[in-house]
Amino acid sequence: MAEDHAGMNDQGPAVIPALVFDGERVPELVGGSVTAGRFTVGGASVVIGPAGMVIIAEASDAPARSGVWSAEEVRLIGPAPAPVTERLMGAPWGADDSSLPIHIAVRLGGEVLYLGTAQVSLAGTSDGVLTDCELRLEAPLSRELLNRVHPPLSPERLPGLEWLRNVNGDRAAALEQFVTGWYPTADATESPTSDSASRLPGGLRHLYRLAKQRPGALGTQNRILPEPDLHTDHLGEMLVFGVENQGGFLWSLLWTLDGPEADPTVWFREFDEEPIAEQEPLSGFLIQFSLFEASIGADYLALPRRLTAPQVEQLTQALHLVPLRPFWPWAPTHFYVAPGLVVHVSNVGGEEFDVWAGATHRNALDPLADLPVDWTRFDG
Repeated sequence: MAEDHAGMNDQGPAVIPALVFDGERVPELVGGSVTAGRFTVGGASVVIGPAGMVIIAEASDAPARSGVWSAEEVRLIGPAPAPVTERLMGAPWGADDSSLPIHIAVRLGGEVLYLGTAQVSLAGTSDGVLTDCELRLEAPLSRELLNRVHPPLSPERLPGLEWLRNVNGDRAAALEQFVTGWYPTADATESPTSDSASRLPGGLRHLYRLAKQRPGALGTQNRILPEPDLHTDHLGEMLVFGVENQGGFLWSLLWTLDGPEADPTVWFREFDEEPIAEQEPLSGFLIQFSLFEASIGADYLALPRRLTAPQVEQLTQALHLVPLRPFWPWAPTHFYVAPGLVVHVSNVGGEEFDVWAGATHRNALDPLADLPVDWTRFDG
């Protein structure tokens, strides 16, 4: 799903209180009888009338169901029937009703809380069917109200930091503990084994074993190539095992006919430029790669504008620094973590830093919630 980075910061619009209302208000909001305009989309009730739309979601933290996502965002998860698709995206012919008000409410126990109106910020379709829709609330929710309609996860259910103590000891254990804690299991897949398997370093073989049940471990933005797709470069000197999502750069290992080096140097190469050695060998690189991809591909994000060094220090002071040398020669990157949270900080030159925070649940972003930062997106 594409991301919208509408602004939200500590100087943003005032929060809106919730009002309890019953079903008798729905005809009033949509403009008359609603018997022919009731639909269910991703677990939410959608009512359409000539004067507007009402979306009533369940209080939930399930990413696959429609509901409140953050203080500013509501998500409708399709597929949606044609009348809902046309109302939210505009009909391909005739009158366009997509500008009519969209009212948002959440069913909580025996009552329904009215949260205000929203506007479509992003929408995705497949074959003309609405598959997902992000709606931006016109006034953000208070933290207290957000916790009611999108319940926080108990701290013990967030991925822990046991792996961190092994980063400069048993790195294979650290990688496994992080990957198994961060990614849910999927159905095991039987991947074909390439002829080169016995000559791969142990770190790569270990990652492939983990990825059989957790495919996300191979990356979402950039990726580690599946074992059958490993190949040598055009000179036959380097084994290419990782690629950028648009092919702009790659990672490789020195390829020989002898047995693999236990913990080889990882080489970064941009297009036809000379290779540059990553500062960590493969064992550390795979941890760094996993952290970077976990943050980039996380369900819940916190994205500030570029920060200064003092701002970075303030943002990371409640987090744990991962004790590895900088990742990625293009923009040397350090990682900071808390339970269920990975923050990567990249030096983009001069005194400015790019910061990206990814979390497994919105309340894992709590350590960042009260900072005086200009967020372009904050899902906490």
